[in-house]
Amino acid sequence: MESETTASNTATPVKSSERYAILDVLRGLALLGIALANFPEFSLYSFLPVEVTDAMPTAGIDRIVHYLQYIFIDGKFYTIFSLLFGVGFSIIITNATRKGANGFLIFYRRMFVLLLIGILHLMFLWSGDILMLYALLGMLLPLFRNASNKVLLWWAFVLLAIPVAVDFIVELSGIYPSAPVVELQQFYCAKYGITDENFAYWLRDAEHYSGTFEFLIQGALVRVQEFIDGNRYFKVMGLFLLGFYIGRNRFYADLKSRKTQLKRLTLYGFIVGLPLSFLYAWNAMNGRPLGLGTHAILYFTSVFPLGFAYVAAICLCYLSHPQWKIFRFCAMPGRMALTNYIGQSVFGMLLFYGIGFGFGAGVGLIYVVLIATGVWIIQVLFSGIWLRYFQFGPLEWMWRTLTYGKVFKLVKDKNE
Repeated sequence: MESETTASNTATPVKSSERYAILDVLRGLALLGIALANFPEFSLYSFLPVEVTDAMPTAGIDRIVHYLQYIFIDGKFYTIFSLLFGVGFSIIITNATRKGANGFLIFYRRMFVLLLIGILHLMFLWSGDILMLYALLGMLLPLFRNASNKVLLWWAFVLLAIPVAVDFIVELSGIYPSAPVVELQQFYCAKYGITDENFAYWLRDAEHYSGTFEFLIQGALVRVQEFIDGNRYFKVMGLFLLGFYIGRNRFYADLKSRKTQLKRLTLYGFIVGLPLSFLYAWNAMNGRPLGLGTHAILYFTSVFPLGFAYVAAICLCYLSHPQWKIFRFCAMPGRMALTNYIGQSVFGMLLFYGIGFGFGAGVGLIYVVLIATGVWIIQVLFSGIWLRYFQFGPLEWMWRTLTYGKVFKLVKDKNE
């Protein structure tokens, strides 16, 4: 998501030698967490009735894994991914403006292309897309370009906290803003014959893409409902502003001078976030007995602090041991994060849907986690091989080409 400009004031993507490895490391690890979070849905496990999951041979270990996912995975890695997008946005705007190019024109072109990619992903591959929301909210970031650091942090805090107030209002009033979307989704379910009984098995049993597409239509509406019910737009925008603040101040460029701050963030993030994540997981696993508003408080006080602690802890490890091979291993998929994010959806379709191998709705959660990890490892290996011969990932190359209106050289020279 970085860019640079040439002496002729024409913006071009960043060169490999100018990248900051820690950002790629964080992206790569975020992709692993996203795979672990998303594959329960790809595998259709999340849609199965309780009596079906309880009857699986792995039911005992699956419940433990599910609990651990809520503690360590749920929300934490999309938090990191969102922060990194905010950092990337700041780099695009700052570099292009500083070197005389029309940074905002480039930025909006980039967001428009990302929006198209997100819509195509949502409608034709997977209903859990986040790119469309990222692109739409990203277009608002230039409004904050002249805001002071204090104002940025204040707005970020307010936006992250708003969902707590919204959920208490919804709980007390009984009025759900997503109700019209739910009605429209039910309309399409009725139109295509998708019922409560076949919902979990529809994608597995659909032998042709037409059946998959019917499910994706109603699934896109479910995704909109999730955005509304989860107040996702407030959360993502708040994280974008935090990432924008980090990027504008170039914290990633000199981690050594930020070591004390990173240690404090790691310490306080784990002290606050980890214990509350256990309570958050218990409440989520048991149908939110503490109520919707209290659940929102638990999310705010557990997910975000722990997600920030992950970032700080990784930065500290990288600062102390930059030679560790694991960092180079993680950075490879991070350098082509868009390709790998979309690639995870392709893997999910091929492995679990009826138009692929049809393993969906028959695999316990422990196996889903192992499969997700295996997919990420494959992506690491693929990324390493691809980047040996090419300068960008395939979708990154397309994104840059459409953004800058010129065809960039994809294949590396032999001496590079």
